[in-house]
Amino acid sequence: MVRYVYGFTEGGRHMADLLGGKGANLAEMTRLGLPVPPGFIVTTEACRAFLATGAEPEGMSREISRHLSALEAAAGRLLGQPDDPLLLSVRSGARFSMPGMMETVLDIGLNDDSVLGLAKTSGSERFAWDSYRRLVQMFGSTVMGVDSSLFEQAITLLKEVRGVADDVHLDATDLAQLVERYKGLIEYETGEHFPQSPAEQLRRAVLAVFQSWNGERARLYRRREHIPDDLGTAACSAWCSATSAPIPAAGSPSPVTRPPGGPVCTATTWSTPRGRTWSRASATRCR
Repeated sequence: MVRYVYGFTEGGRHMADLLGGKGANLAEMTRLGLPVPPGFIVTTEACRAFLATGAEPEGMSREISRHLSALEAAAGRLLGQPDDPLLLSVRSGARFSMPGMMETVLDIGLNDDSVLGLAKTSGSERFAWDSYRRLVQMFGSTVMGVDSSLFEQAITLLKEVRGVADDVHLDATDLAQLVERYKGLIEYETGEHFPQSPAEQLRRAVLAVFQSWNGERARLYRRREHIPDDLGTAACSAWCSATSAPIPAAGSPSPVTRPPGGPVCTATTWSTPRGRTWSRASATRCR
């Protein structure tokens, strides 16, 4: 029987063809005892099967449910639990790195109830509503196909009304209003409501990340980098959000030892909006 889902404790770097580069490395770090939040990987084989038929591979949902239950047990929380929600991120991870070319959905598990629990456990209403706002925006554009510019127009208009230049100056009340505007946009553009079911959010996010393998950006990047189109596409990694409170730094980086062609060591630090792949680097000469 074909297996489509592996926990981080069940793989290693030698399985990159099946788990994707990111998934294999997370599994390897877990094997080495490094502090990796628990999670699981939906394989490149599942992605190939989905793209070939347009339907979920038989048994994939059951495997995801089983691994999700194990993750919830390890975290001591349930996905979308109203009083203290477990939140998941779903990211792409092909055999070869394709930074920024495929889709990501963060903070899966937030809904109209669990956002209140996150506000309480994090001690920050603004953080909770900003996280929910980002989920609705990301899910709306990545999963439900709403033009991303519509969300940007909505937040730009709100900033103009409030007389502020930057998102960080919007308070919790502003962001809660923005969530409702975003949900209204989704309903108007698609005829669907933003899903309140965390399980549905997770299922649809996995399939959307798989689908992004065939997105225009990804296809053009593969052509330029001579990456085969039939490799197994993005392995989809889902893992426990590292924290339920705002902290200065957390992530899953891909550091580079030095730029090609120069005798320098490169120290790379990430300073990014959540969910984006981008870096700033500073270099010092090797000795």
